[in-house]
This record gives sequence, structure tokens and C-alpha cells, in this order.
Amino acid sequence: MADIEPYENALDAIPGAHPYPRTSRYHDAEIGIHRQADGTEVRYAKRRLLPPIEDRTGDDTQSHTVRTGERPDLLGRRYFGDPGQWWQIADANPVLDPRELTDEPGREIDVPLAGHFPRSPQGDRRG
Repeated sequence: MADIEPYENALDAIPGAHPYPRTSRYHDAEIGIHRQADGTEVRYAKRRLLPPIEDRTGDDTQSHTVRTGERPDLLGRRYFGDPGQWWQIADANPVLDPRELTDEPGREIDVPLAGHFPRSPQGDRRG
């Protein structure tokens, strides 16, 4: 990805620099702290909200017709070069379970264009 600063790749390799890698769907999720009765702190990712679908324009996505045998991870590899990026496609379509994306051959689904899908409403913490 050309738009990512080289130092961010180095930060991903440092334990504790980011709770989740930059490619994770939880990278921008706010981290909460729950304090147990004994004082122990438990960190957790707060609820991750999806960008509103109506905020997208036709320039943000491309259409894909599902073929027999396709899976979300295969689409992630095809469109983003990383099978772990299936979540970007799931976020762009109103499905509860990512398997719904590919369970019906012939279905038209939206695939966000790299760098065009809106960030989560919680914002981009990287500045």
C-alpha cells in the first residue's frame, strides 16, 4: 500500500505499539478498560460501528457477481491481496454473517475500492 508511511509498518512489529495490526478491522476500535473487583484491569475493544451504507457513493465500490465456490476470504485475496481483508467486503454489504456474501451464486455484492471505503464513525486514531 503506497499511502502508508514506512514507520507504521515498523510499529506493527513492536509488541504493544497497536492493540491490533493496521490491517485488522479492529485497528480503529476504541480500547476500553474494565476494572475488576480486585483492581485488575482488563482491556477490551469497544463495539466497532460500521460506516453507514447510505454514506457511500457509487465511486466507493465496484460490483461483484458471486460465483459457485467463492468464499469471503478468497474475495479478500482477489480484491485486496490479503484473505484477511474479507471484512472490508462484509462491511460494505448488509449481512449478519460473512458467509451470506457468497452463499448464493449470482448475487451482486459491493466491493469497496482500496482506500475509498469510509472509516468507522469512531474516527482514525492515527492522526
